[in-house]
Amino acid sequence: MTPSRLILGVRVDSTTYAAATRQILDWAHTRQSRYVCCASVNNIMEAHDSAQFRDVMNQADLVTSDGMPLVWLLRLLGARAATRVYGPDLTRHLLAAAADAQIPVAFYGASPQVLAQLLARVEKNFPGIPIVYAESPPFRDPAPEEDASTVAALKKSGARILFVGLSTPAQDRWMHAHRGKIPCVMLGVGAAFDFLAGSKPQAPRWMQSSGLEWFFRLMTEPRRLAPRYLRHNPRFAFLAIAQLVSNLDGKRGHGTLQPPDNEDPGTYADARHRTSTTP
Repeated sequence: MTPSRLILGVRVDSTTYAAATRQILDWAHTRQSRYVCCASVNNIMEAHDSAQFRDVMNQADLVTSDGMPLVWLLRLLGARAATRVYGPDLTRHLLAAAADAQIPVAFYGASPQVLAQLLARVEKNFPGIPIVYAESPPFRDPAPEEDASTVAALKKSGARILFVGLSTPAQDRWMHAHRGKIPCVMLGVGAAFDFLAGSKPQAPRWMQSSGLEWFFRLMTEPRRLAPRYLRHNPRFAFLAIAQLVSNLDGKRGHGTLQPPDNEDPGTYADARHRTSTTP
């Protein structure tokens, strides 16, 4: 079973690229309908502010530590072997594995231009990979008939792994709503589409490993990201410290999977076992 901890009420799994890739491929081979969230500070704070979105995150089949602050917290909460499992890099690992194993993949998200660039680069960098479906959805909620058409097309395509490149929380809500409808593993990888397509610059590795990727992205997209970071980052730091202090005081255990106040314990018990059982 994948070790997990609650970070501000959200289950985050301590996994690795190898373990996550292996688990996703196992689900893909058996055509299981699953979804994987790559959790950043943004995910955690959106979930902190919305009980409904917290359920979306906690019901995911796998929640990786996409950002270094979550890795540090996992370690401080007792998951000492925790490492970063970053959405764009997990995407690369899975594309390489899918090309080797000839597992059909699909893409959902981004603008038509970015999606076209992404597909060209994936085909070049992962020769022979079977891309069976790609769609750039409208920048609004799809109409019921549009969504039904997407579901039917994905089923017909035979895709086993679906990369979902919408923003959080939209991509996570979309995957949650479509688990059980599409017989494939869905991964919410956000900005990975832009990074892999080359349409947006990616932070240098030293900034990623030191937890400064947010600053690099802020400098490259200040108008879009400044409101998010100003709203979420200071509150996250304060609440994370408060959780660590509370754990040290022994009031909430050792960061293990426990429901926060006024939440249904069953939701978290189900989430705890979701990575090792089939729905």
